[in-house]
Amino acid sequence: MATTSPIPVVAASRFPGPVQASERLVPLALLAVYIIWGSTYLALKWMVEGLPPLVGAGARYLVAGAVLYAFSRLRGAPRPTRKQWLASIPAGAGLFLVGNGFVSIAQGEVKSSFAAIVCAATPLMMAVFGRLAGERTSSREVVGLVLGFAGVAVMTTKELAGASLGAGLLLLAPVGWSLGSLAAKKLDQPPGLLGAATQMIAGGVATATVGFARGESLPAGEVPLRSVGAFFYLVIAGSLIAFSAYSYLLRNTRSSVATSYAYVNPVIAVALGVFLGGETLSLQMMLGGALVVAGVVVVVRARASGQAVAVAPQRDPISET
Repeated sequence: MATTSPIPVVAASRFPGPVQASERLVPLALLAVYIIWGSTYLALKWMVEGLPPLVGAGARYLVAGAVLYAFSRLRGAPRPTRKQWLASIPAGAGLFLVGNGFVSIAQGEVKSSFAAIVCAATPLMMAVFGRLAGERTSSREVVGLVLGFAGVAVMTTKELAGASLGAGLLLLAPVGWSLGSLAAKKLDQPPGLLGAATQMIAGGVATATVGFARGESLPAGEVPLRSVGAFFYLVIAGSLIAFSAYSYLLRNTRSSVATSYAYVNPVIAVALGVFLGGETLSLQMMLGGALVVAGVVVVVRARASGQAVAVAPQRDPISET
């Protein structure tokens, strides 16, 4: 997702308490995750103005994945095995083809602020799939799920009325992101940054391949400067800087702090869409968005406080980064 973020939303409950971290770096990391990931929705909308949605998104993740892969290997990370590369395919396809690629298609037709609020429901889908994977659901989580999905329903009854299939695919993006995250947890992945790199590379190849298959092609003429700038902003800021900041937060703060971006990003995205993208907000969209954010706050805090306890602990290669 511009997912939202380019990295899956993970419940970092394996970190039971705060670790002594630099008081200077934690606020900077939070600022980076809040602002950068909140801004990627508008940047993605600008990117697809001049670049094909799936081919452009695929190229974005191929570049970012290659940089992370080279960086990890230079630091001495072992070469991924064939099994790990194969396991990266379903994780990468879910995260970056469905989770982000479908958002890219929709961004050509819907407001970036609307896309951000719909994708904010990702933690809700994570809670649903977590329950299917063996986690018990607390009463607070149930309340949050009801609030969040009610908000999505309120928004989509008008915003997607008469929209094309591409805009409708936006509703599947949180599902893809959640399933990709689940695959990343369950399947054997390379540790640390190398795992994210293989997922980006596999997902980038899958996204670009589907893009070419559906008739997309690289632009023959001049690409608008705003689209080019947005592409490199998404690669450098969205997929490299913000991801590194998020990984640092997972290692050095409580899970409630690290995952707080899930309900801050939509606010940032809506503000940027209105003030920089010239978008307008309807009362229905504001009401639905408020319900989504409220539901996400309840779910994330319930999971972070330990009320959603996993029946059996699972290896989480993403949060090892």
